[in-house]
Amino acid sequence: MTCLIRSAAAFAMLLALSLAARAAGGDADDVWPSLKKDLFGAREVVEDAAALTLEAPYRAEDAAIVPITVHVPAAIAGTVKGLTLVVDKNPMPMVAKLTFGSAAGSGERVISTRVRIDMYSNVRAVIETDDGRLLMATKFVKAAGGCSAPALKDADDALAQLGKMKLRSLPAQSSATREAQVMVRHPNYSGMQMNQLTGLYIPAKYVSEMEVKRGSELVFRMEGGISLSEDPNIRFTYGGAAGEALEVTAKDTDGNVFTARSEATGS
Repeated sequence: MTCLIRSAAAFAMLLALSLAARAAGGDADDVWPSLKKDLFGAREVVEDAAALTLEAPYRAEDAAIVPITVHVPAAIAGTVKGLTLVVDKNPMPMVAKLTFGSAAGSGERVISTRVRIDMYSNVRAVIETDDGRLLMATKFVKAAGGCSAPALKDADDALAQLGKMKLRSLPAQSSATREAQVMVRHPNYSGMQMNQLTGLYIPAKYVSEMEVKRGSELVFRMEGGISLSEDPNIRFTYGGAAGEALEVTAKDTDGNVFTARSEATGS
């Protein structure tokens, strides 16, 4: 599901199909079996509450900025090499795919972000362990219209701030586990939002890649899509000692590259 759909016409068709599915009672359909095959092939994906938990509101206040948090306990975190976030009923269901590096650490792993939800849907977090297991947590969220909701900012203002980044080091969770937050100013246009002045769909334009490093070591590499909310915001834990700075590089679908560096962390 890594095909990036960019034309306004294609997204208009996706929107029409989405609305048609709702009208036909598509919300009741279980799309996960076919979606699982697209994302993971024939591999088994197992619900495992001991391996990870997923926090998400049962009823979202705003479908365009739905907060979700994934917790992976320390007992398994050191063996986790990847995380895939999925919203079953979204036009592009894969929200993000993260690959962890050596700097991700072995303590409790926590990842928080905000997503768009287009209709009532299951939201899933799937981790992959070093031995190839795929373990999942699922939450059902009542929200609708998040992918086509108007952008929060004026288009000119959004483009003027495009790519401005903040990378904050937060208080340490323990002597070995630290926490940080990266925020990117980006409209993350879904291709399903309409320009209120022209009546035309705004072409898709979103953060497609992000890489966070501690020195030369990788914390995580992310592949993103239209289901990440406007102004992507990711809070994460990582391993490391005091005094080590973080660097982040992000890229959008137009090829723009954005970078930021945190201050050296305290004790």
